[in-house]
Amino acid sequence: MVRYDLRHLHENFYDRMMELLDREVKSGEVAIFLFEIFHNGKSHFDAVQKSADLIKEAGHELLNSLKFNEVDWTIVVRKK
Repeated sequence: MVRYDLRHLHENFYDRMMELLDREVKSGEVAIFLFEIFHNGKSHFDAVQKSADLIKEAGHELLNSLKFNEVDWTIVVRKK
């Protein structure tokens, strides 16, 4: 299991998340991605749905999606 903190990328984390899945995460391995859903004073819950859609479209398995704290979200993915 590997963990990636993408909060520093704010709402621009999607490409990096998919790059990490493609290049760094091994097939069958579980990855945890932490990203920000609260930016510039607004909640951006669409980031949760978009990340789930990207994971599904890439053929990976979304295992869990959890609110980490007031501003951050965590998704757990198994690479296929």
